[in-house]
Amino acid sequence: MFPALETELKQEVGTLPLRELHRNPVLLDQKTCPDPYEDFMYHHLQYYGYFKGPTCLSSAAHRQIEAVSRDPLMLSSPLKSRQLLHDEFGEVNPCLREPRDLFAFFPSSGPLQAPRWPIECEVIKENLHHIEWVPPQPEYFYQPTGNEKLPEIVGEEKGTVVYQLDSVPTEGSYFTSSRVGGKRGIIREPAVMLQGPEDNTLLFESRFESGNLQKAVRVDTYEYELTLRTDLYTNKHTQWFYFRVQNTRKDTTYRFTIVNLLKPKSLYTVGMKPLMYSELDANTHNIGWRREGNEIRYYKNNTDDGQQPFYCLTWTIQFLHDQDTCFFAHFYPYTYTDLQCYLLSVANNPVQSQFCKLRTLCRSLAGNTVYLLTITNPSRTPREAAAKKAVVLSARVHPGESNGSWIMKGFLDFILSNSPDAQLLRDIFVFKVVPMLNPDGVIVGNYRCSLAGRDLNRHYKTILKESFPCIWYTRNMVKRLLEEREVLLYCDFHGHSRKNNIFLYGCKNNDRKYWLHERVFPLMLSKNAPDKFSFQSCNFKVQKCKEGTGRVVMWRMGILNSYTMESTFGGSTLGNKRDTHFTIEDLKSLGYHVCDTLLDFCDPDRTKFMQCLAELKELLKQEIHKKFNELGQDMDLEGNWSDISLSDIESSTSGSDSSLSDGLPVHLLSMADEVNQKKKMYKKKKKKPLRTRKQRNEQYQKNNLMRELKLIEDAPERAGFASTLQKQPTFFRNSENASSSMMQNEKPRLNESQLRGRDKGTSLDPSKMTSLILTKNREGMQRPRFTVSCCPKRSTNSSQEPAPDMKPLWSRNRYPATKRGRATMTVYPSLHIYTYP
Repeated sequence: MFPALETELKQEVGTLPLRELHRNPVLLDQKTCPDPYEDFMYHHLQYYGYFKGPTCLSSAAHRQIEAVSRDPLMLSSPLKSRQLLHDEFGEVNPCLREPRDLFAFFPSSGPLQAPRWPIECEVIKENLHHIEWVPPQPEYFYQPTGNEKLPEIVGEEKGTVVYQLDSVPTEGSYFTSSRVGGKRGIIREPAVMLQGPEDNTLLFESRFESGNLQKAVRVDTYEYELTLRTDLYTNKHTQWFYFRVQNTRKDTTYRFTIVNLLKPKSLYTVGMKPLMYSELDANTHNIGWRREGNEIRYYKNNTDDGQQPFYCLTWTIQFLHDQDTCFFAHFYPYTYTDLQCYLLSVANNPVQSQFCKLRTLCRSLAGNTVYLLTITNPSRTPREAAAKKAVVLSARVHPGESNGSWIMKGFLDFILSNSPDAQLLRDIFVFKVVPMLNPDGVIVGNYRCSLAGRDLNRHYKTILKESFPCIWYTRNMVKRLLEEREVLLYCDFHGHSRKNNIFLYGCKNNDRKYWLHERVFPLMLSKNAPDKFSFQSCNFKVQKCKEGTGRVVMWRMGILNSYTMESTFGGSTLGNKRDTHFTIEDLKSLGYHVCDTLLDFCDPDRTKFMQCLAELKELLKQEIHKKFNELGQDMDLEGNWSDISLSDIESSTSGSDSSLSDGLPVHLLSMADEVNQKKKMYKKKKKKPLRTRKQRNEQYQKNNLMRELKLIEDAPERAGFASTLQKQPTFFRNSENASSSMMQNEKPRLNESQLRGRDKGTSLDPSKMTSLILTKNREGMQRPRFTVSCCPKRSTNSSQEPAPDMKPLWSRNRYPATKRGRATMTVYPSLHIYTYP
């Protein structure tokens, strides 16, 4: 796709060092060998099969190679190397494997990294590319007539199978290994062979990136039943579809019926149309994806096999050309190769590469690269760099929700542009962007899961780094980022199959100081994009079943503005775009609106922020009033109405396009237990080292003081209590002998005084006891070496004495009266951000 320039290679090859030539045998072919060491290395590489080409060796080396070639034992001996690669026919092709994670950027003139597939998947050797196109007219929702046909499911018993994939891993199996090109060997033809030019059977195909079609059955001349492939290594999650048909006939009505969808509700019931792409139209008229279809119905499958119910989607279509190649999709596809092409253009742009650094976050389960972009303008001083706040954005944790990638592309197009607003954002923020969290699922055409067979957006709390590397490294990256700087906002881009418009799910804040602040950004976004974004559809309830999502986990880590952005597969019901489908341009424009809203949200002039906050309070008051009217109750909203729990008036997010966590696969359960056990053992063994003598002495004194007070507290009898206090504690052994004797004379008087107080019914106050012991200690010590502090915070002044009325921070279970009621809070000077414990 990006061939190297041979003339430049020939000019540069003479200046390259030897190790570069060994890494690239093509360059070695054009390099002469001037000294014996290079003769030896050349012979070494050729002997092990890593290089074949014209020789530049001495005559002695030629004779040695000829002797080796005549020795059958040496030729038949296996190569002891892990660098052996296989070609598409499964034959061994010895060569040096490309090193991983060696370069931060794409090569300027080289092929893209080929996607890695599970070894069970067959992949056709075709590169698909679709043009971007914006329809000149709005694409309106389909309006049902009531006369739509509900075709009865026939099945392959009465029909003819024209396309079927056999080697597809399902539930019960699990991912083992991957390779470029998928399954080894010759790719067979799963479709029927045409009998001649008059044969009008459609030819189906889906063995390409993001393709998803398991079987096609011809039940009538122009009618086909389609079965989607479930997510690999599962038996569910059928929603996304993307396949190709060939051998079309124009002006003929075809009917397609997908028979194994799993969701009982769908946007197809309210007018959403499938997408179609014609290669003839793209090549001749520059027309791309468009909404097509008539007689669209979404209904329950009439076949009942005693398991989970299936639902059907049926539609009719008329092709415009004979012998055309067309594609159908649930939404605009955006593949892993599309992302790589885009990132390659960014890396090769001399301007954008100055403020956009492309790195490898990790490798996926199949070995595909998960990319991380860091976008910010270079700072003039270290102080300025440290003052920048961070914004974290991600997409495609659910591979079938390609809308997230188009919003992400719009965001990247704007933030990498030379717009003044983009430059300002890069000046004040550090953007951390993960554009494709689940590349494996995107490549194989999954709708929701990774190759682990699980929904990654339910496992952000995972400890299994090797099984869920993409989200483990993402969470770890955010954790390190929080240690360096404040993270203003986290947003994960998703798609939604049951609600129109675009909206956010957030997390309600329980701190009164920042009450409703998490709703300001969504409200601002709805004002900036009123015909696309619906604030009324936003929800801020945190449910227990969503604790493993990225939104909730990042919120628990301390990011107040933590969101999931849901963009519909359908279109808008708002403003000028009412009842029309979203186009690629609509989704990309939302990426711009996210940037615009960030500037409004962080404006030093807090007028907009306070206006939105006041509007939110008024909206909430109206919602509370409406809720109580529905319940038939009266309430005075002029009083403490803001103390009402928002959970009581807010619906759950169960209507979101989500799935419950299935837990870990069977083959990972023992691994998780083992990791947990090692983690516990590691925590038991690990102790924080005390770095200075002063710290060790302070800790020593604290431990002895706490032990003394515990003995005082736990003594059941008066005599036992008195005898405990009469003992000489090690806490005071660092004083002179005279001091020790004086302390021994003082302590019985202390015990008698306290005992007299207890006889009168008073309880022993540990804070007073500690203060008195410390006072007597200081009176008796001639030369105290350090001061004992009962506060867990380290004192900055070693000579400072605690105030007489200061109470120590005792452990909660020991002295309940000393519990603190407030949580730890990080206060930022300019923005309203709250860090949760």
